[in-house]
Amino acid sequence: MKVVTGEFGYILQDVPHLADYIPDLPTYPNPLRSNPAYSVVKQYFVDMDDSVPQKIVVHRDTPRGVHFRRAGPRQKVCFASEEVNACIVTCGGLCPGLNTVIREIVHSLDYMYGVSEVLGIDGGYRGFYSKNTIPLTPKTVDDIHKRGGTIIGTSRGGHDTMKIVDSIQDRGINQVYIIGGDGTQKGAAVIYEEIRKRGLKVAVAGIPKTIDNDILVIDKSFGFDTAVEEAQRAINAAHVEAQSAENGIGVVKLMGRYCGFIAMYATLASRDVDCCLIPESPFYLEGQGGLFEYIEKTLKENGHMVIVIAEGAGQELLAAKDEQDASGNKLLQDVGLWISQKIKDHFSKQGKLPITLKYIDPTYMIRAIPSNASDNVYCTLLAQSAVHGAMAGYTGFISGLVNGRHTYIPLNRITEGQNKVVITDRMWARLLSSTNQPSFVETKDLNDDDVRKDDAPPTQMLDDAGSSGDGITGNNNTITK
Repeated sequence: MKVVTGEFGYILQDVPHLADYIPDLPTYPNPLRSNPAYSVVKQYFVDMDDSVPQKIVVHRDTPRGVHFRRAGPRQKVCFASEEVNACIVTCGGLCPGLNTVIREIVHSLDYMYGVSEVLGIDGGYRGFYSKNTIPLTPKTVDDIHKRGGTIIGTSRGGHDTMKIVDSIQDRGINQVYIIGGDGTQKGAAVIYEEIRKRGLKVAVAGIPKTIDNDILVIDKSFGFDTAVEEAQRAINAAHVEAQSAENGIGVVKLMGRYCGFIAMYATLASRDVDCCLIPESPFYLEGQGGLFEYIEKTLKENGHMVIVIAEGAGQELLAAKDEQDASGNKLLQDVGLWISQKIKDHFSKQGKLPITLKYIDPTYMIRAIPSNASDNVYCTLLAQSAVHGAMAGYTGFISGLVNGRHTYIPLNRITEGQNKVVITDRMWARLLSSTNQPSFVETKDLNDDDVRKDDAPPTQMLDDAGSSGDGITGNNNTITK
């Protein structure tokens, strides 16, 4: 990552460029100059000095802060159309929108830049050296956005970086588009470093993917809107079941290994949920203020209730297993089944309040569906931004939305950690007020990690409409001291 500083505390966290290590890199006029679709655009190209701030709400006397390079087409490109041999690879779990991103990369390369050679790497990173490639043309990908999954396959787990770069070099590939989450992008960073070490004219562009919406810096990840929308079906089914039985309880488990964004937003959207449990907000079952007490109170008042729980919530209450999946993620136990059984056991022992409990786990149904209209548009813009960046010679970057603007972000920035719900944030307060559930935690019990270090004092957060609680992730719109 290159860091450029300017006046008034301006910091640009810039992305690498092929010219950084390839001397006398040739450039060419951008083909968009003669593209009929762009003839009506007043300003074809993004100014080289345009940047996007990571934080849009600051105090009058604070520095301008961190910025990222604005995405979009440049006046000059570093690849002649006929020399481009691009490839696309998808890694990790499924997510709505994968096929849309693949489609739009192929279409953008072809229709905007006249590139005809695009390959799909079959089966994730290992496909570079263990499987055949899949030719991708505008015709073959034309309607894949209507289907879930990924037409080029995916996989989790380790891979051999040297073999991947050998394959890229042997096949004459000079643009690599990598679609995946933080683990995948860590691999992309290593691949970029090896490509740079060899001095290859190969652009590496990442498109961040995680249905959980836990990637740092960016406003949101593609597939998240679709997941929240589809989760409504499961919540509605749970509500119907609960409402139709005496003391009915519907339990819905949603995605969210380390963060509760899907559970939180699905709960806020539904208005039928009485309790939302997420990894960031510990809860307890027994005693005063515990979950069982709240369930009893809700059943007595309403006669039914719906509980939404993220898959990573309450894992500290289960017997821990020190096991990992192929991607290095800790294997989680099924907290939905566990909490359902605990609730049944509690009321069975009490014998005072007979309940009817239904448990719904829509995880794989949600992952496998096509993206909705909102995500389709978002996927299109992410893909086009990535293609513009690679053609302009940028490399070692991801294409992402920051404060509503498409940007190029250094790979290492999104692999530094994970985005999580901040339970001292106004968005979580909105959920608590919507469900009327207990918070299960006192202010004095909060760890330092639970309170964002750059938040304004609590009194100011209540007064400022632009504070951290108004962003979809709570990541960007923060007030700094």
